[in-house]
Amino acid sequence: MNIKSIVHWVPMLLWMGLIFYLSAQPAQASSELSSNVMHLLLQFIENIIEVDEAFFHHLVRKGAHLSAYFILGILTMFALGTSRFRGWFQVGIAFGICVLYAMSDEFHQLFVPGRSGELADVGIDATGALLGIGFYVIVRKAIRMWRA
Repeated sequence: MNIKSIVHWVPMLLWMGLIFYLSAQPAQASSELSSNVMHLLLQFIENIIEVDEAFFHHLVRKGAHLSAYFILGILTMFALGTSRFRGWFQVGIAFGICVLYAMSDEFHQLFVPGRSGELADVGIDATGALLGIGFYVIVRKAIRMWRA
């Protein structure tokens, strides 16, 4: 493995480490973090529309899953960019890595106090990963067209 390959894989692995770290937080700490994010967002949104805090908190938590795996999808495609995988095969490998990581993450949460592993969260994570992978593909194609 050359330096270029290592440089491409490090961001993805660091991001996976951050996801693992956040998933290892007990329920109370995780809830506090999402509540803080929710209250920060509410400062902007409440001036525009009326918001049900419980529902909005749920959206923030699920949005965190979607966002984290959106970024993971991008970083996984970037990491695989130095591999021999190309085209739809690269997309499939990237998606598989992301989904397997999402499944392992939910399994990991079964052992964290107050947390649970949710199949629905794997679905949200997979959706985020797929959107990130699609975003990566579109941006790469746009860059290639612009350079040509």
